[in-house]
Amino acid sequence: MTDIEAAAPDGAIRRPDKPQHFMMLKPIGQHVRVYVGKTLIADTAEAVYVLETFNKVYDPVIYVTGADIAVALSRLEKSTHCPLKGDASYYALNGEEIGWAYQTPFDFSQAIRGYHAFRPEKVRIEIGN
Repeated sequence: MTDIEAAAPDGAIRRPDKPQHFMMLKPIGQHVRVYVGKTLIADTAEAVYVLETFNKVYDPVIYVTGADIAVALSRLEKSTHCPLKGDASYYALNGEEIGWAYQTPFDFSQAIRGYHAFRPEKVRIEIGN
């Protein structure tokens, strides 16, 4: 077992073929609002941080439940693959790509199903009341 494998906390979602590639979902525990300009995109108390580690520790990403998205987003033709999460679908607001979701994640990554993430350079995220 490598140091990184040993360091994974209990409850980590691990990639079966490379257990050193793992993620944790951590509830934010506060109200989260996502904006593009003045437009409210999402408003939720159910947001989570996704903390991922493989060859490096990635910046935390905030994911919000799809049910708490306040505007219609259009699905783009773009798709990418993550060996830990599955295939990501990308979404746009007014024709501009702003985020992604794993609509059909791998069986071992079902905890992120129904959540959406947003490009931090495209949105403003407010945490707290």
